[in-house]
Amino acid sequence: MKGMGQSGVVGLDALLKLRQVCCDPRLVKLEQAQHVTYSAKLEHLADMLEQLVQEGRRVLVFSQFAEMLALISELLTGMELSHLLLTGQTQNRTELVDRFQLGETPIFLISLKAGGVGLNLTAADTVIHYDPWWNPAAEDQATDRAHRIGQDKPVFVYKLICAGTVEERIQTLQARKAELATALLEGGTSTVIKFDEEDLEELFGPG
Repeated sequence: MKGMGQSGVVGLDALLKLRQVCCDPRLVKLEQAQHVTYSAKLEHLADMLEQLVQEGRRVLVFSQFAEMLALISELLTGMELSHLLLTGQTQNRTELVDRFQLGETPIFLISLKAGGVGLNLTAADTVIHYDPWWNPAAEDQATDRAHRIGQDKPVFVYKLICAGTVEERIQTLQARKAELATALLEGGTSTVIKFDEEDLEELFGPG
């Protein structure tokens, strides 16, 4: 039987893959996942954005996964919905922010890593967290990009969580065990996670 330390490392990898499945199976680098081309969450986001744009809303969409943002961008391009994309690899951050603030486009796709600090996006009135971050402080920091000095309108915040999945379970576990949320924020197998049997049962056991 594997020790709890090794189980924690395995658990982190499993959690990452389950999170990716919730976003879009194409994110999972397994042969079995590549045969799945439909994402209910992505379809729901597309419907949301189409309606929000028709209503004249200005929207920020956050995701931890830059590859997910690329998939969203591809879909929006096919829908002919104007948008901007900002990730950690983007060089012209200031130009993109200015274009959004001036109303050139209604949708701004932003990675959590790139959007955590230094952005003033008061033109936005809607924030969507595509894959809600396990640490609420990081999530709130991203939301605060729209709550800067100069904001003169209400800002609506949406979190897209797949019902009956690990996303729901992590949200519940997060409230009980903040240590796990912090470890997930630190990321990867370099962080030692102390899963106990109750944690593993809550995350992976029968619903």
